[in-house]
Amino acid sequence: MREVSTALLAETVKELCISANKILPSSLAARISACRQSERNPLAAGILGDLERNLEAAKELDIPICQDTGMAVCFIEVGQEVLLTGEPYEDAINRGVREGYLEGLLRCSIVKDPLRRVNTGDNTPAVIHTRIVPGDRVKVTVAPKGFGSENMSRTKMFTPSAKPEEIVAFVVEAARLAGGNPCPPMVVGVGIGGDFEYCAYLSKKALCRDAAVRNPDPFYAGLEAEMLAGINALDIGPQGFGGETTALAVNIEQYPTHIAGLPVAVNIGCHVTRHGSAVL
Repeated sequence: MREVSTALLAETVKELCISANKILPSSLAARISACRQSERNPLAAGILGDLERNLEAAKELDIPICQDTGMAVCFIEVGQEVLLTGEPYEDAINRGVREGYLEGLLRCSIVKDPLRRVNTGDNTPAVIHTRIVPGDRVKVTVAPKGFGSENMSRTKMFTPSAKPEEIVAFVVEAARLAGGNPCPPMVVGVGIGGDFEYCAYLSKKALCRDAAVRNPDPFYAGLEAEMLAGINALDIGPQGFGGETTALAVNIEQYPTHIAGLPVAVNIGCHVTRHGSAVL
């Protein structure tokens, strides 16, 4: 049994909250650059160039790449041969978020109650997803999620008789309805299967996949390509001003489901779909 201190977990979450808000994953930055070079609409190409300059300015000035520094979503994979020691597990994660947002001078956007709307002042609590996995390591992924894009997400309970083309149409329609609201070019996470809540989890998890990595199942990889093509044909374009680049990537995660159902969720991320990972 390998011991891992929750103090180290807290410190890792803190560092990831800060770095994820300041540096975009390289695969997404590369997609923005590639789309700028292939974009035939001059205005859209110019906007993509502005987005690239914003990423560089954030690095040079050591500031967040977006003013909405998001709700901290933490995916934690704990090896079953790990013994966590120290303060309570979720307390440590929330301490890491608190310290990351306050010390990193990141905007705190979380309200204590969804109806009373009083800000907690430190961006806690985080949304925490924990899995117990084989091994003696702890993998920590922090994904700060802005709500301009989060608010555009959708879930639908299809019947089992639904055809793949109906699911493709639903995902494309979600992007069409989102329009310029999620600061496109967007990243689209799609969860298929599970049940009502699990398909939404899958769609959020899909946003944390490297934008250059396709689904390992060729069937779902084909659906990703079809969805991406359909979304980019909408002419919404960067920041909603038209063009061929409405989405940078579509990532699908799938899971077994019940014979009577076919849940599908679409979680939309903006052009700064941020996340960072570390292994302890």
